[in-house]
Amino acid sequence: MRALPVFTNFGGKRAHLLAHGSVAICKTPELLRMLLASGMNAGATLTRAAQRFVRPLLLESLGATPVYGGLWADEGGEPHDVFGHLEPAQNADVMAVVPATANALAKLAHGLADDMASTQALAFGGPLVIAPAMNQRLWEAPATRENWETLKRRGCICLEPGLGCMACGEEGQGRLPDVEEILYHVLRAAGPGDLAGKRVLVTLGPTREMWDGVRFLSNSSSGAMGAALAAAAWLRGAEVTAVVGPCEARLPSGISVVRVVSAREMHEAALALWPGANIACLTAAVSDFRPIPYGAEKFKKKTAQGGQLGFDLEENPDILLNMGQSKKSGQTLIGFAAETSSLAENARAKLVGKNCDLLVANLVGVPESGFETSTNRITLLDRAGREESWPVLPKPEVAWRIWDHVSLL
Repeated sequence: MRALPVFTNFGGKRAHLLAHGSVAICKTPELLRMLLASGMNAGATLTRAAQRFVRPLLLESLGATPVYGGLWADEGGEPHDVFGHLEPAQNADVMAVVPATANALAKLAHGLADDMASTQALAFGGPLVIAPAMNQRLWEAPATRENWETLKRRGCICLEPGLGCMACGEEGQGRLPDVEEILYHVLRAAGPGDLAGKRVLVTLGPTREMWDGVRFLSNSSSGAMGAALAAAAWLRGAEVTAVVGPCEARLPSGISVVRVVSAREMHEAALALWPGANIACLTAAVSDFRPIPYGAEKFKKKTAQGGQLGFDLEENPDILLNMGQSKKSGQTLIGFAAETSSLAENARAKLVGKNCDLLVANLVGVPESGFETSTNRITLLDRAGREESWPVLPKPEVAWRIWDHVSLL
């Protein structure tokens, strides 16, 4: 499975992790590393049961500070000060309970505060992300289900446990959610929230145009740029729907995904969603033409005339143009232009001709830019006449800066 886009734009934000006694605690150090890589600072608290699996020194050596054990010095970890039970409430932007056992859910639901972790959780008034891990029998117990529903009603960010094989060998629901998914929910909770309340539509990936039963015309778009833009919008609080062509780009589970194959399918999906969107960002590398197919059967080369094959092409609908023509007041349309030459000139023409508010252009077929690269070099133009050329940057960083620019429109 491909990794989710990696963002490093959370400097100045702080998370606090509460880890409980589950074998899934082996994933907590991985989550900590990811949080620190995002630019966040992080502290942690290990319950007495958690310290049976992981010692505070491990998280300290990875960069967590402070790392609490119990309320008292002889319970492991360092209390640091007599008000350590209040420190996360004073300093953290988000708290994550990872892993959360059945006992932890019960304490959280009923407001118990009999150790450092439960006291810190009760005192914390910010967003609380909860990622459970337990045997499916514990997860399915009526008391656990009631506690879970109570926490959801209170507005906690509750991530359903995954399905699969447990450490005990049984199968069922109870595995710790994917660590990258936990990371994304923590980042969204601590993010700027400047797109909260916005409905964002993103198209991404290539399209495929069939010319017989097995062959098609397409391009080498990986969908990485579009996935980064969709993920960045979601991290900034937007409600995001992605119309995705055939590619392996991965999106966080909080994004609604519509899968399509051909340009006509993408056109139909995007135009249907556009009236309900505030912002549309069309990054997909859509085939401008489609072959007039020979049919559903595989074309046999023995039927080619003189060893040569030809077929006719017809134009596909122009998604960006049609959305620009139907754009209403208050909607923002962002177009992308993949060019092989005359980048700025082609971008200016497309910005005006397609009625875009923002046009992002990049060269393809060159190193460090375009298709199948982890980086991009873009020229950005907007309706106010601003024009910027950015250096080579990782695609997630490009995506974050594009959303920064949208706030200027």
